[in-house]
Amino acid sequence: MAETPVISETDMMDLKLFPWWLLMVWGILALLIGVAFFMTPGMTTVLLITFLGAYWFVGGLFSLCSLAVDKSNMGWKIFLGIINMIAGILILIYPFYSTIVVLSFLVIFIGFWAVFIGVSHVVQAFTAKDAGNGVLGFISIIFGFVLLINPFISAELLPFIIGAFAIVFGLSAIVFSFTAKKCVDAVKA
Repeated sequence: MAETPVISETDMMDLKLFPWWLLMVWGILALLIGVAFFMTPGMTTVLLITFLGAYWFVGGLFSLCSLAVDKSNMGWKIFLGIINMIAGILILIYPFYSTIVVLSFLVIFIGFWAVFIGVSHVVQAFTAKDAGNGVLGFISIIFGFVLLINPFISAELLPFIIGAFAIVFGLSAIVFSFTAKKCVDAVKA
């Protein structure tokens, strides 16, 4: 005998906002992107960074155009709009060099973030006498230093890590879409 899924009213609202088939499409796209990162990591990464450059350029244009409607925070909008447009143009002109720079910057940022989070976990572990938090803190610090010592090697591995996450997310979204479809069908019945 099949179990009828129990679904709350909030979950039902979520299913109406994000239908199961949209989640399925999202999962399939994520799965395809993940496979693309494994099959052609260099080309896929350059394409992703080029898309990011176009996004930043258009975002900068919209930021400047928004001043015609809303003049609040004018200085920040002008500054961010110009910076976004310059970054977007540089990425679009030099996509291969930009890929190396953006990935390296991202790895360095993640490395510093991991060290900072790790130190805060260790401090919290000593104040709260929590060994688990301390272990997580030390692991985070080691991870951060590994990234900071070898940022270019880490940047080369980043497409594979992104690909793995995309595949896991895609598969999870596809499986969840089937669960969501069962819930919708059960409520309709």
